[in-house]
Amino acid sequence: MNPEELRYHKEHTWVSISGKKATIGITDYAQDALGDIVYIDIPEVDAEVEANAEMSEIESTKATSSVIAPLSGTIISVNEDLEDSPEIINEDPYGKGWIAVIEISDESELDDLIDATDYDKFIEEEAG
Repeated sequence: MNPEELRYHKEHTWVSISGKKATIGITDYAQDALGDIVYIDIPEVDAEVEANAEMSEIESTKATSSVIAPLSGTIISVNEDLEDSPEIINEDPYGKGWIAVIEISDESELDDLIDATDYDKFIEEEAG
């Protein structure tokens, strides 16, 4: 269900690492729990984000939810397509539904992320 090549944060964000850059989005589990996404507050380019702190907010027909940054760094790119079409996150959370790319400031934080197998176990326990 969750792509093996990605790393995961327990606040239901995924990370794709390429050198010192990390592409971030929310997991399929998160978008499914939210339901139909109607708005996303896209973070600003050049903004600093802290691991485990809010980097964005997503509104759905059910709730408003924080997107928690899995790593610290500087936002270098955002997915502007989400401004007009936030439902892309529902349709393709691991592809076109990415939210932001950050330049990682503390690579040791990568050790706090989990792999797909552990994330699958985590959401099973959470669903419980």
